[in-house]
Amino acid sequence: MKIEKIDINGKKQSIDVADKIFASKINKELVSRVLYKSNANFKGRKAKTKQKNEITGSTSKIYAQKGTGNARHASRKAPIFIGGGVAHGPKGETRYKIRKLNKSEKKLSVISLITEKNKLNNLIVIDDFDKEINKTREMVKFLKKINADNSLMILDRLSKEKVLRSSRNIPNIKVSDVNHFSSYDLAKYKKLLLTTSSIKELEKKYS
Repeated sequence: MKIEKIDINGKKQSIDVADKIFASKINKELVSRVLYKSNANFKGRKAKTKQKNEITGSTSKIYAQKGTGNARHASRKAPIFIGGGVAHGPKGETRYKIRKLNKSEKKLSVISLITEKNKLNNLIVIDDFDKEINKTREMVKFLKKINADNSLMILDRLSKEKVLRSSRNIPNIKVSDVNHFSSYDLAKYKKLLLTTSSIKELEKKYS
């Protein structure tokens, strides 16, 4: 299929891209599942409370089971006592299940999201950066010019080196390459900006 590409002067041209990546089937259920698993795995779970079996102390029965008129109790380590364990508290990182993400799931979710960006006209393709942009204000001006001020920029290696410094402090902009972005990044940012060389790298990796 053909999509539009913008050159440095703002002139639009057409380039051929792979249908398998830019005009594939959009599987929203799969995308939702991948995003859920990714967020669950990345979430920091450092808080930890001790369960009843982790409290140090005597396990002897407090008093007789019957005849005292009081409720039945076992040890002082029960959650209802001060200094006892905590029922249903946070368990720390090692006690939570890591949700498995297959390579095929990741790949198909990325393709679905790229296709959706293209379908909603949120895909911007530009020429490779031929000169380095050192000033942040120059980069902001360029992004506003092409209407990409809230975008994930997936660039080829040379282009990334030329704009990374001027882009890293701009809000709502993330600069990445073909090997270091995720489905979450595609879903988070409104626009997707690609260079002609990064498109070839994407086609090589995901076709």
